[in-house]
Amino acid sequence: MSEINEKHHHSHAQTKAVLNRLSRAIGHLESIKRMVEDGRDCSEVLIQLSAVKSAINNTGKIILQDHIEHCIVDAVEHGDRDAIKELEKAIDRFMK
Repeated sequence: MSEINEKHHHSHAQTKAVLNRLSRAIGHLESIKRMVEDGRDCSEVLIQLSAVKSAINNTGKIILQDHIEHCIVDAVEHGDRDAIKELEKAIDRFMK
């Protein structure tokens, strides 16, 4: 994403929501780490990891939507076809 950010310097509508979601996911991961350190049941750890994975995926969807609504619209208006190619690469990496 750094390549895209270098090309498009403008604010995104969902930045605060994304940062809040990431902070929650980081806190959740720290608690999962403590669960592992404390020897908690593997199934409990896996359930919590699944919750974090879902939260990260949902955060990615918000970033993608925001990117399309702002960066891609701006790029199309300015004839920047490379932005579409970069979006395709980013989606491909995100979906793996």
